[in-house]
Amino acid sequence: MSIRSFFARIFKLGQANANAALDAVEDPKKMLDQTVRDYTNNIAEAESAVAQTIGNLRMQEEDHATALREAKDWGAKALAASNKADEFSAAGDEQNAQKFNQLATVAIQRQMSCEKRAAGLEPTIQTQREVVARLKDGLNSMKSKRQELVSKRDELVARARNAKTQGQMLDALKSLDMSDPTSEVGRFEAQVRQEEAKARGAAELAASSLDAQFAELDNLGQDAEVEARLAALKPSADIVDEAPAPSGEIAADSPQPSEVEARLAALKKDRS
Repeated sequence: MSIRSFFARIFKLGQANANAALDAVEDPKKMLDQTVRDYTNNIAEAESAVAQTIGNLRMQEEDHATALREAKDWGAKALAASNKADEFSAAGDEQNAQKFNQLATVAIQRQMSCEKRAAGLEPTIQTQREVVARLKDGLNSMKSKRQELVSKRDELVARARNAKTQGQMLDALKSLDMSDPTSEVGRFEAQVRQEEAKARGAAELAASSLDAQFAELDNLGQDAEVEARLAALKPSADIVDEAPAPSGEIAADSPQPSEVEARLAALKKDRS
C-alpha cells in the first residue's frame, strides 16, 4: 500500500465515522465520542507508520554513513599498502613489494565497493526523506483535523442538548395548549365567587336582623317616653282646671258665660 493510499483510507474512514455520527443524532455525544476515539486510533496508526518509515530512513542513512566511512578506511589502507610496496621496491625486495601492491589493490577494490554501496543508497535515502516529510505533514494535518473534530463534537453536543431542551419546552407548551388550564381556573373562580356571594348574603341577613331588633327596641323606648311625658302632663292640666279664677279677672281668650248671655240679649234687642 502506498503512502498516499494509506492516508486516503484513513481520511475516508474518519469522514465516514463523522458522517455516521452526524446521522445518529439521537445520541450525538456517544457517537461523536466514538468518532473521536476512532480518529485518535487512526492517528496512532498513522504515527506508527510514520515512525516505521522514519526508522527505515535512519537505518539507510546509517548504512550510507557506514559505507562512506568504510570506503575512507579502505582508501587509507590502500595508500598505506602502496607506500609499503614502494619502500620494499626501493630496497630491492620485489617479493614484498608485489605483496603489498596486491594488498593495496584489494583495499582499492573494497573502497570502490563501499563507495558503490553508498552511492546506491543515496537515491533511496532522498526518496525516503521526501516521504517522511509528506508523512509528517499528513500526520500534523490529521492532528489538526482531530482538533477540529473535537471542537465540532462539542458544538454539536451543545446544539443537540439545546434542541432537546427546546423540544421538551415545545411539548410542554403543546400539552398546556391542549389541556387549557384557564378553563379550570375560571370554573374555580366561579365557585369562589359563589361562596363569596353566599357569605355576603349571610352577613347582610344577619345585619338586617340585628337592625330590626335594635329598631324595635328604639320604638319601645319612644312609646315609653311618650307615655311618660303624657303622664307628666296630666297632673298639670287637672291643677289648672281645678284652680279658681281670681275675682274680678276674666280670661281674655275664653269669654265668660255672663258675657255670652249679654251679647245674645243685645243681638235680640237689635233685631226687635
